[in-house]
Amino acid sequence: MSSEPIPKPSKGDVVHALTKAALSTIPVAGGPAVELFQLAVQPPIERRRVKWMEEVGVRLHRLETEGLKLEDLQHNEQFVSAVLQATQIAVRTHNIEKIRALQAALENIARGQAPEEAMQAMFFSFIDSMPALQLQMLAVFSAPQVPPGISIGGLSTVLEHNIPELRGKRDLYDQLWKDLWTRGLVNTEGLNTTMSGNGLASRRTSALGESFLSFIGEREA
Repeated sequence: MSSEPIPKPSKGDVVHALTKAALSTIPVAGGPAVELFQLAVQPPIERRRVKWMEEVGVRLHRLETEGLKLEDLQHNEQFVSAVLQATQIAVRTHNIEKIRALQAALENIARGQAPEEAMQAMFFSFIDSMPALQLQMLAVFSAPQVPPGISIGGLSTVLEHNIPELRGKRDLYDQLWKDLWTRGLVNTEGLNTTMSGNGLASRRTSALGESFLSFIGEREA
């Protein structure tokens, strides 16, 4: 994908126009304090905006080479709303994993491979509010990899094996898991019940969780 030419903003560029519209919803006031704030914050925000616009543009260019008509997307109100929502989320985060999830979601919507609009809105809110660690946890328990030699234990053992940065941080991942459970994305309430190897290797994502992972997942070209 890196070899593809990066579309530059132009009057007729879909992503440029929609991103500009999304950012225009942020109110701006006057005064010295606001000017200082803009001096410190506006350049990084602009860099994020441009980088986001370029990366989504690359994806749309790739879809265009596969036969998708970008003119059709301009008149697709569901896609336009999705771009506006994703853009506002993207500008608010520096996390690469969340940015890629947003990009993949837009690509899936453009392909017509996404759930109904209400579900999309909920999934975008998940990306916005969930830390990247939760996205990783959900992916891990869609197809759990059990540590070698483990025949009995808790799901926390599987989690710490697959995401080493969470080792010894039970207070943190228990709360993250509780939130996944509350959202209906997993089918098991806790991580610390002892179970056999077969139980440890069983999928723990719910049907909703699998739909969410599909929404933010990359598709084969």
